Amino acid sequence: MASLLVAALIAVVVVIVTPLLGRSSGTSSPPAGTGDADLATEVDLEHRIADFATAKVAEARYLPPNRAQRDTLAEGVALYVDGKHEAAERRLAEVDFGVRILRDTVRAPATAGSAPSAASDAPGRRYAEIADRAGEDMRGWGRVYVALDAPVHFSVQVPHPVADAYSDLLGVGVLRSTPGGVLVIAGTRRTAGEGKAADVAHRRDTVFHAVCAELVARRMPGIQVHGFADSSAPDHDLVVSTGAGEAARPQAVTLARALSDDGFRVCRAWSAKCPLAGRKNKQGVLAADEDVPFLHVEASRTVRTDPSRMRGAIEAMTAAVRQWS
Repeated sequence: MASLLVAALIAVVVVIVTPLLGRSSGTSSPPAGTGDADLATEVDLEHRIADFATAKVAEARYLPPNRAQRDTLAEGVALYVDGKHEAAERRLAEVDFGVRILRDTVRAPATAGSAPSAASDAPGRRYAEIADRAGEDMRGWGRVYVALDAPVHFSVQVPHPVADAYSDLLGVGVLRSTPGGVLVIAGTRRTAGEGKAADVAHRRDTVFHAVCAELVARRMPGIQVHGFADSSAPDHDLVVSTGAGEAARPQAVTLARALSDDGFRVCRAWSAKCPLAGRKNKQGVLAADEDVPFLHVEASRTVRTDPSRMRGAIEAMTAAVRQWS
């Protein structure tokens, strides 16, 4: 009788506990590391990245990654870009990075001069957010966003989201406007760490550079966005350059022409002596060595703080980047 009573009590406990274990937490966010697009978190992508820049990047410390960490993280991103999502997540987990699927709630902005496209401009475009799940505030290694609804074929790079305030908005604007992009954004201030260790545009020993190197190895052109104080180039609103190489000259010409047509004062680094031309930019030098197109764009503070001018700059950059498709 005693054994039958115990068995009955166990059965009751199982019946009660099982539904509790299976109950949803009520959040639409997938657990870190999941690649299930059906569990995508709905976000305003611009707000999410702006919050990252202001709430995380601005306050993050910097722990220089060793070579093994850089290589592991970059390989994980490369695997994800190559469509090997499960293998990528396993590799990224080795350095405590994970993947979260996001669905943008804002319609991709229309681009001047482009025909409407249900495929490219539909709301709800999805992205994989590759981010630090353990020490984002302590390590400052940055994030990567990979477009999921079109073949990936170009990168947008934001190396100084704090020092070049609102350059992150330029970056996400181009990512939103052009299908098939990868956004690489630095994870801390350029002055963090010792000896300018976190100034990713001018160093090769960072996660930012390692990820960009993997994209260059896949022959992906890139556009890198920066900002400058109005007093640094008072005669110009933007400086457009091809960095250390010339492979992106056609896109640079398209960009400069679109900006000029919209009333911006543009310095063209291939035909004039421009400040802030980014000739020594490490990602640009790498791209030049491999003959991969690279655009280096500097926008004044006035452009970056005026919503109308910001939209105009994004539309012009989008016109150039879409040539790479």
